[in-house]
Amino acid sequence: MILAIETSCDDTCAAVVEDDGRRALSNVVHTQTEHARYGGVVPEVASRAHLERIDGVVEKALADAGMTLEEITAVAVTVRPGLIGALLVGLASAKSVAYARRLPLIPVNHLEGHVAAAYLEDPALEPPFVALVASGGHTALYSVGRDRSMSLLGETLDDAAGEALDKGARMLGLGFPGGPALSRAAEGGDPERYEFPVALKGKDDLDFSFSGLKTSLLYTLQRLGEERVEEELPHLAASYEAAVVEALSRKLLRAAEMTDSRSLVVAGGVAANARLRGRLRTECEKRGIGIVIPAPALCTDNAAMIGAAAPHSPKITFPGYLGLNARSI
Repeated sequence: MILAIETSCDDTCAAVVEDDGRRALSNVVHTQTEHARYGGVVPEVASRAHLERIDGVVEKALADAGMTLEEITAVAVTVRPGLIGALLVGLASAKSVAYARRLPLIPVNHLEGHVAAAYLEDPALEPPFVALVASGGHTALYSVGRDRSMSLLGETLDDAAGEALDKGARMLGLGFPGGPALSRAAEGGDPERYEFPVALKGKDDLDFSFSGLKTSLLYTLQRLGEERVEEELPHLAASYEAAVVEALSRKLLRAAEMTDSRSLVVAGGVAANARLRGRLRTECEKRGIGIVIPAPALCTDNAAMIGAAAPHSPKITFPGYLGLNARSI
């Protein structure tokens, strides 16, 4: 059994995953609420909160799985990319557990973890496939080979999709985190009321851009004025969200065409968006393409996805990992 730890941002996570990475026996996520007052994640606050909670989260993950440390055969942990202070808390915890029992340590790339969440959702899934990873910090398309190697097909040239949703929500006066708040505000809204730009939609490359979308929303809000914005809030939210969904969907489907892929994976926090999930499932059904989108709990940051990636990540035997460091990128 693999004990997995994830602390790359503001979620303190631990899970127990079977050795083949296809089934999670537990998946504990403690989302930090300390950042709401700031309207975004504060790195130092995140690191301190991880320090306070990591031991309890690991203990709960073991208890939920009905396991003890004596039954754990390896420890997996996120080492990049992410907030460096937050990553170091998780890495130190993982080293401590592994060293105490002389277990191997498996360093995992956070983005590979997001993609690996698809194996938990569909244990029969096998590469090759094209994967979209869309989150608050990353938006990229990958070609995943039979050996699970990931080749970059395209990425955002500026902001990530999740960041665009968060900043759009902030401009609209909605809560944090912005993505879910924007979706709630968009309920009942007309997604065609406002025509927000979808950048690079006429290009054959697979890159994304969301900075122009944010600027367009800002100018629209200034033009409407405060009272009118309040009246139009559901329509503004729905139209803005639809523009993000259109950009992500268009590029992913284009990547499927360019690579002749018959199987797609969508992962990352933005993959929890109901509009995006519905749009992609409909389009893939029309095209006869298979698609795997993990359950929302496996889209946002969690440790089960890190455990799912571990069987195909390099393993470091005791005590060779003591000098291992984390990386922010």
